[in-house]
Amino acid sequence: MRKLCPNLDNEDGLETVLEVPIPEEMFTLMGSSAILRWHNLRTFMKNQSHGKYSTSHLPSGSNSEFMALLKLVGSPLIPLQVHCDCALTRPIKDCSIEASTAKYIVQQYVAAIGGLAALNAVNSMCAVGQVKMVGSEMHKADDNSVQTTTKVNSEVGGFVLWQKNPDLWYLELVVSGYKVSAGSDGSVAWNQSGSQPSHANKGPPRPLRRFFQGLDPRSTANLFLDAVCTGEKTINKEECFILKLETPADILQSQSTSQTEIVHHTIWGYFSQRTGLLVQFEDTKLVKMKAARGDDHVFWETTMETLVGDYRYVDGINIAHGGKTSALLFRYGHAYNQKRRIEETWEIDEVDFNICGLSMECFLPPSDLKRDDGEQ
Repeated sequence: MRKLCPNLDNEDGLETVLEVPIPEEMFTLMGSSAILRWHNLRTFMKNQSHGKYSTSHLPSGSNSEFMALLKLVGSPLIPLQVHCDCALTRPIKDCSIEASTAKYIVQQYVAAIGGLAALNAVNSMCAVGQVKMVGSEMHKADDNSVQTTTKVNSEVGGFVLWQKNPDLWYLELVVSGYKVSAGSDGSVAWNQSGSQPSHANKGPPRPLRRFFQGLDPRSTANLFLDAVCTGEKTINKEECFILKLETPADILQSQSTSQTEIVHHTIWGYFSQRTGLLVQFEDTKLVKMKAARGDDHVFWETTMETLVGDYRYVDGINIAHGGKTSALLFRYGHAYNQKRRIEETWEIDEVDFNICGLSMECFLPPSDLKRDDGEQ
């Protein structure tokens, strides 16, 4: 990962620290020579939002469509708020067998991840990683052969993620010269990309989905304490328990807008029976949108499956350092009947806990933030 840009105007000058480290492969694509790459990188740093040196191969009709796909796969939120419960317990009195079984599985996960004492010792986190994305063209929905393009044409990028608790976080993601920012200041979650105004997500602030890919075990444990165990499944030759969460109707309504209605958003966690660790995180979201004309509606169904692996201990906590996310987008209704697949392979290069000097100012939303209800 490239973390520094040399001072091209003064050989003796200090190097500039990149806000988002970029993979070596992305740097190589920035020019035919080392000098040209450094000049292009410096120009890119001055105006990252426009993606002037983009090398995108991800199928899309425009830059705005590429940004939408990047946000969808790179920085989605989960539908539920997560509150840090230091005890990480829930009463099992009057619980169903499915619910009490889920609570027991979560306790095994907490033990496998490093134990309650190690988790409670963490008050903040910073993670640096890199991603590769590949995608398919739009296909008819009855075409079962939707496959991504070859990895030769993959999009390459890097990200930095800061977190102080589930409601305080900030992400910067750069892929093939395009940048997406997202964050939460504890009262509103927002995202920003390109030259478009910053946008506030409807409803109370929610965690970033990327936390639940093995980066934030405490939030993962708290999330699935309210789940039910629905059975077993084999994932990559690993026998797993299946924990399921349905988003309540009132929460879905609070996140809907005048133009979109979230019909359902369901979450699954697959926990290894052998190790207790999270092996796969999955969610499915169905959104009903008003059509541009007439009374017909357009439906968007998004299914995301994330394989989680390469667990390594960092300060006594077992953190996943790699995995793969596959997103299947299905659009139907009105005149549409299409689907496409996008895959992201990700690696974590660095994880640090208890970051000094991480104040509220680090999580302030952009000044041009726009809300769905018209407020600024």
